[in-house]
Amino acid sequence: MPIAAETDRKPILIVLHQERSSAGRVGQILAQKGFSLDIRRPALGDELPPTLEHHGGTIIFGGPMSANDEEDFVRREIDWLSVPLKENKPYLGICLGAQMLARNLGGKVAPHHEGMTEIGWYPLVATDAGRALMDWPDMVYHFHREGFDLPAGAELLATGETYPNQAFRYGENAWGIQFHGELTRAMMHRWVVHGAHRFELPGAQMGKAHLDGRMQHDAPLRTWMENFLDLIFVQAGSRQAA
Repeated sequence: MPIAAETDRKPILIVLHQERSSAGRVGQILAQKGFSLDIRRPALGDELPPTLEHHGGTIIFGGPMSANDEEDFVRREIDWLSVPLKENKPYLGICLGAQMLARNLGGKVAPHHEGMTEIGWYPLVATDAGRALMDWPDMVYHFHREGFDLPAGAELLATGETYPNQAFRYGENAWGIQFHGELTRAMMHRWVVHGAHRFELPGAQMGKAHLDGRMQHDAPLRTWMENFLDLIFVQAGSRQAA
């Protein structure tokens, strides 16, 4: 059965956590693939749908909060992830969104045992399972102080030296990545300015390294992001249609 026409694709539910947050180039890539975006901000009072019947999948992005925070919207988002899991709808968690998925599945989210952070560009190594799916970039961009345990039943797709759990898949359609592939150049400049106070944390890189690293490493990361979104949302949609 042929892939549905782009105009037939259901919108992707986009969950952001700040007023000025953006889906960045993930949103741009999805639009190029024929998806519209349904943007919700639960932290600002937006509701999440009780079903994903009218959506082609979901992405929960990052944010400065922790998946361990007691704010009501954090707990609601973690609990709500049972909807895409139960309905077997494509889900991608990016950084905080991956940590929320791990929490929903019974995994722990915590700082590094030696207080190390990943803020800047760091090496990524795909596992055998990850390489079987696609090619992965050698360097990826991070901005986090916590990581997650690999949930029971999940498959590790990529690893790193400081935080070993970098990407995983649970079941057919639930994915989590600890790193960021969504940043446009303008977004990275904002993060470097507004997040400069974090560059003194253990393991963090200074702002110039963020911007220099983008010149060296961003093109493979963007290509990977395009292919990854295709794997999660386009190929999954064609399988469900078949």
